[in-house]
Amino acid sequence: MSLWKDVTKPVTAKFGNEDARTLAGWKGYITDVVDADPEFVIGAYHQLWQVEKSFRMSKHDLQARPIFHHKRESIQAHLAVVFAALAVSRWIEAETGWSIKKFVRTTRRYREITIKAREHTLTAADPLPDALATAINAIHAHRPAH
Repeated sequence: MSLWKDVTKPVTAKFGNEDARTLAGWKGYITDVVDADPEFVIGAYHQLWQVEKSFRMSKHDLQARPIFHHKRESIQAHLAVVFAALAVSRWIEAETGWSIKKFVRTTRRYREITIKAREHTLTAADPLPDALATAINAIHAHRPAH
């Protein structure tokens, strides 16, 4: 009798009620990684919440819209842009301590405009609140190398 053949059925389908009670509280991990030590498998599983968090990120946070592609190159390009946006978003979250939703909503309100008239340049901008200035400075301070 093997637990690994069909993991979609409840434990009671494989075992009797008595056996299921003795397994209560135990957690099994299944992997296709060959020769993985238990610490690696359990550690990877515990990091799964990071992946789930990324996929829960709403399309609205990145202002993404559904795009329907038919060519393989277009699909791959679209996925590359989505994953790049996700990577930048996660980096901003790590550097600022803010959620990407908070960062986007806060920064969206602030604009800077530069007007050039012949030899004159005029720049106008709303002053940033201290918390936003601190977050932006954190991003600039830890800019990754090219």
